[in-house]
Amino acid sequence: MKQFKEIIILLVLYISTLPLLYAQVADDVNNNGPYTQLIIRGVTLINGNGAPPVGPVDIVVEKNIIKDIKVVGYPGIAINPTDRPLLKKGGKELDANGMYLLPGFIDMHGHIGGDAQGADSEYVFKLWMAHGITTVREPSGRGINYSLNLKKLSAQNKIVAPRIVSYTAFGQTGEGFNPLNDLPITTPEMARQWVRSNAKNGADGIKFFGAEPEIMKAALDENKKLGLGSACHHAQMSVARWNVLHSARAGLTSMEHWYGLPEALFEDKTVQHYPLNYNYNNEQHRFEEAGKLWQQAAKPYSDHWNNVLNELISLDFTIDPTFNIYEASRDLHRARRAEWHEKYTLPSLWEFYQPSKKSHGSYWHYWGTEQEIAWKKNYQLWMTFINEYKNRGGRVTAGSDSGFIFQLYGFAYIRELELLREAGFHPLEVIRAATLNGAEALNMDDKIGSVQIGKYADFVIVEENPLENLKVLYGTGAIKLTDDNEVVRVGGVKYTIKDGIIYDAKQLLNEVKLMVDKAKQKENFEIVQPGIKN
Repeated sequence: MKQFKEIIILLVLYISTLPLLYAQVADDVNNNGPYTQLIIRGVTLINGNGAPPVGPVDIVVEKNIIKDIKVVGYPGIAINPTDRPLLKKGGKELDANGMYLLPGFIDMHGHIGGDAQGADSEYVFKLWMAHGITTVREPSGRGINYSLNLKKLSAQNKIVAPRIVSYTAFGQTGEGFNPLNDLPITTPEMARQWVRSNAKNGADGIKFFGAEPEIMKAALDENKKLGLGSACHHAQMSVARWNVLHSARAGLTSMEHWYGLPEALFEDKTVQHYPLNYNYNNEQHRFEEAGKLWQQAAKPYSDHWNNVLNELISLDFTIDPTFNIYEASRDLHRARRAEWHEKYTLPSLWEFYQPSKKSHGSYWHYWGTEQEIAWKKNYQLWMTFINEYKNRGGRVTAGSDSGFIFQLYGFAYIRELELLREAGFHPLEVIRAATLNGAEALNMDDKIGSVQIGKYADFVIVEENPLENLKVLYGTGAIKLTDDNEVVRVGGVKYTIKDGIIYDAKQLLNEVKLMVDKAKQKENFEIVQPGIKN
């Protein structure tokens, strides 16, 4: 009886503490913001507008809005406390002395996982946020309802996720989105009806792959009237009659990848030089021949090359090249052996990457030296056009298209920044492509894209200078030899701040690793290179 009374007393005491326990859990969830006031102290600002770095700077945020940006001293000189913004009662200070702050990155081509890849949204979102990506344009995926639900949850900060801008694949249907009763779009009026329904359902834009010219004209015209964005992967099945110039003239606001651009630059042909045994459903045929396309286009700086480039700029057209997603084509070993695969790539995703006659982008049927050399030449010509497009005032953005061809979410985006640098962009131009240019392309530059009073508090904070070495933005950091002859890892994003909420980027990456470890343990899985038996 005595023991029973003691148990009752303990239960009463435990129950009485539950509100405190729940309050503590709630506090743990919400104590990273947004705050009534947040002051980021002593940071060096690398803005997204092309301006050179400046610091030390104190940045004042209230809730989710930047209220003040104040230079508080000079490098190497102690800061006078009286020159700094005052912390209000209940405010939060973040000591970023010696660190670097950039606007939140914008991925202009980010798929939220995929059924075939076995990658769910939590896995993808945490990899993106761990690499400073605070806004993502999703160019179609698992359906508008799926995307818009995640967009809503992200906007309410109920999930750890970037801000989502949702584009629907042209003609895509789904629950609550079926104005044409699943009929294919075969007339201009059907195209217009679909576009109006897409807008009504809450999409931010349309992702095209090509269609009959009259249908494309009608869809783009209607979309432009509604003020929505548009992007296009000019797939080979339609590009012979509808290339990038046709799209831009009809009102397309941006292109993805580079399909359709060499075709606009053809001078002595109207279709690419397909081998007579070519089959589009053969992925190696498709990607091998695509690697020869730029060599069939007008030569750099020729009259036709210049005319196409200048006309696209005059139409305020945005190019999102996604260099990284094709890099395995020019160096398969490098992409396949990227050091992050072992820790952060899901078993299902690794299997999806393997040589296959069914999986999109798994075209390693017999990929060798000749194919890679052709693709290296392809890159040289492609990068020349993109760099000159930027030089003449054209808008170039950064997108990753991860989840295919050995490119992993988050990590691939940083690789895209490196490849923009390879194309000839100054590191400050790279950052502008990753931030303000993306915001302008999304018509959101009044809210995001640069660190400016009145804009949202979306930031990337890193302990090393990314202008000196973009590799410090990778979650795995950069290798450095110290003065003491010790090999260390430096960098990795330290904090990602979205909507004024502070996220520990390295903790997010660790959570991804735990997901991968769990999946490997469940499946007794080990990454093994293709064709090698254990």
